[in-house]
Amino acid sequence: MSDKAVLVDVTDGVATVTLNRPERRNALSDEVSNGIISAIDELEGRDDVRCLVLTGAEGTFCAGGDVSSMAASDDDQQLHDVVRHIQDETSRVIRRVYEFRKPTVAKLDGVAFGAGANLAIACDCVVASERARISFGFKQVGLAVDTGTSYLLPRIVGENVAKELVFTGELVDAERASDLGLFNHVYESFEEQASEFIQTIAEGPTVALETSKQSIVQGFSLDLKAAQDNEATNQAAVFETHDHAEGATAFIESREPEFEGR
Repeated sequence: MSDKAVLVDVTDGVATVTLNRPERRNALSDEVSNGIISAIDELEGRDDVRCLVLTGAEGTFCAGGDVSSMAASDDDQQLHDVVRHIQDETSRVIRRVYEFRKPTVAKLDGVAFGAGANLAIACDCVVASERARISFGFKQVGLAVDTGTSYLLPRIVGENVAKELVFTGELVDAERASDLGLFNHVYESFEEQASEFIQTIAEGPTVALETSKQSIVQGFSLDLKAAQDNEATNQAAVFETHDHAEGATAFIESREPEFEGR
């Protein structure tokens, strides 16, 4: 495998970004964090990208912040500077993933821990193997939550469960994570079934899905009437797309649409 910290592959509309530091459990070092951001910045402008997938190399999704850097600090000021730097960098990565305009999927075949768990749930959907695990166990290294846990986690599991997962540091197995809504799907035949799910999204009407994603995020801060008005405004642009014309024609002709992402 390449010695690059982050690998990028674009195939059939799916851009796969792989964290590639398995010897450090794909922790969000500066090298990995900057690699993810650079990849996303480049992919966002590509017309051939219709879905973004984040995954980790060799059995770990992401172990979170680079704890070894913190442990290496030998005085309070140096530790403060390192922690602040790591929080700023990792927070920026998670925010960049969350704000990516097109659909995003986290693909977990291992552990997502701390900031790595936030990286996973910053994606629109999370698909997992039966051996995948997730934990918001910042307490394990004596830290409070950071990098977006307080924003992302309660929106998925609710306030009380979010507090429980943080207070206990539970390493949540795939079945329970699915029950809580942290994982959308847990697959037995992981690679095959995950690929089928991802391809379903990538083959969809890209502009419509992008617009729907935007409307859902905006809906959190709106009342019902404002959300409906916002949807109507956003929909106006979608009416002009090739995929809407194809979808309407396919419906009339009683066939499956062949969307092109434009």
